Amino acid sequence: MKALLFTNWHTMRWVRLAFALFLFAQAYIVKEWMFIGLGLFFFIQVIFNLGCGVNSCSIPKTKYKKYE
Repeated sequence: MKALLFTNWHTMRWVRLAFALFLFAQAYIVKEWMFIGLGLFFFIQVIFNLGCGVNSCSIPKTKYKKYE
């Protein structure tokens, strides 16, 4: 878990973290508590490094040999 949190920080992961923090702040300032749900969505993507960014959703290029 420690390696998951502290390695592989790319630009999109930083953007998601900033957006999640922005949504948390807006939920507090504007008192629209639905923003917390959206903030949690992006924050979970940051913690577990999920989402389609930096080739995480690309199709692998390895080809399997057909058995003859």
